[in-house]
Amino acid sequence: MLAISLDLLAHRYKRCCSRVQTGQPDYTRHPHTVFIPQLCSSRFFHTSYVTSGPILPFKLSDIGEGIMEVTVKEWYVKEGDKVSQFDSICEVQSDKASVTITSRYDGVIKKLYYEVDATALVGTPLVDIETEPGPEVVHEEDVVETPAMSNDEHTHQEIKGHKTQATPAVRRLAMENNIKLSEVVGTGRDGRILKEDILNFLAKQTGAILPPTPFHEIQPPPPAASAPSSASMPKMKPTPSVQLPVVSRPVFTGKDSTEPLKGFHKAMVKTMTAALKIPHFGYKDEVDLTRLVQLRKELKGLSEARGVKLSYMPFFIKAASLGLLHFPILNASVDESVQNITYKASHNIGLAMDTSQGLLVPNVKNVQLLSVFEIAVELNRMQTLGATGQLGKADLTGGTFTLSNIGSIGGTYAKPVILPPEVAIGALGKIQVLPRFNSRDEVVKAHVMNVSWSADHRIIDGATMARFSNLWRDYLENPASMVLDLK
Repeated sequence: MLAISLDLLAHRYKRCCSRVQTGQPDYTRHPHTVFIPQLCSSRFFHTSYVTSGPILPFKLSDIGEGIMEVTVKEWYVKEGDKVSQFDSICEVQSDKASVTITSRYDGVIKKLYYEVDATALVGTPLVDIETEPGPEVVHEEDVVETPAMSNDEHTHQEIKGHKTQATPAVRRLAMENNIKLSEVVGTGRDGRILKEDILNFLAKQTGAILPPTPFHEIQPPPPAASAPSSASMPKMKPTPSVQLPVVSRPVFTGKDSTEPLKGFHKAMVKTMTAALKIPHFGYKDEVDLTRLVQLRKELKGLSEARGVKLSYMPFFIKAASLGLLHFPILNASVDESVQNITYKASHNIGLAMDTSQGLLVPNVKNVQLLSVFEIAVELNRMQTLGATGQLGKADLTGGTFTLSNIGSIGGTYAKPVILPPEVAIGALGKIQVLPRFNSRDEVVKAHVMNVSWSADHRIIDGATMARFSNLWRDYLENPASMVLDLK
């Protein structure tokens, strides 16, 4: 009986497996048969079907500086998009900088957790990514390691061992046109991929003809003899010397509106609240920039031939750095209990900048090591990033001394507020053409600018601030004297 039962069981087992291979069990012939697929071993048949990988929550990493929340400014992906490692996911804005978040995984975006302008908390998921199946995908629940890249820094991508460098704007352009950066040859410094490289690569693929781009390499100014004569040049309609700003028409709704403070406005609340705990000392003076105006006029054409716009700010910043070498206490910081003072070796001089995002203060690093032209290059770069809202954490942190060019908007005097942990700041008024007496008591036309200084009166006395201001003014009123101290 036992042998018969075993034979019967084996017979039914084989019939079960054969029915699984060919289709559903034949319930008409065996109405009491129970279909149990677990009994059918993989030794007897093999099946192949499409499987999807695990869906992993992609968390917002700790981006430093004690930041616990950010505002989602822009999504570079949408649900259903396929992404690879190092592809841009979104741009977020903290109270200090804008940061581009890039993917850790290869896969498909399944869910976006936040709308644009929503507040995201550090450590919470940004998106869900359906990863490709494979043993290399590891889900780490408690570890937040999202790569975060500052917009100002030239971000790097490691693609199959090939290192590419490009700014977030360039990477975004490549992503929008489905171009792999590893296939583009960069013509920028150190092989950096520029916007023109993407456009040229796209033109080769599509056969489009692109207009020539301006040449920004350093070139000597053309000789005067090669300039066309005024008689041979066509007469052009004169353009107005002053461009009127484009002002949008105000919209009056007649209703009150309330919105939360966020981003840089929220940062200003914390910074200015801390700043006004500092006892400020004010000092004001005027500077005759007549010689500097003439010097800049002579150098402006040469600088533009090198592709760089030369304003007065590089001279103001360099003169401040030369003055800080003599008065290092103005390039210092104190701890919260005001028991220790730290003298900063680097002159990271900030420039208060009015942008569409509010007041930003990027700083030029190591001014003590830079020439006036190199400072101008940095200012051009920061102004471009500031206008497009792409200033990052590296540009906005680490400042040691600040100048605020309020004169670019208007006004003569100001009362600047110190930016902690710095201990001094200067506000520059507009340059005015005013009558002044020269050394022979003759009335002459002078280019005059007013400056307003604020200093931390807990560690800086009025005499120190006045002496620094006098030295800074002397450098600008006699710009040739700066040559003796330039390094």
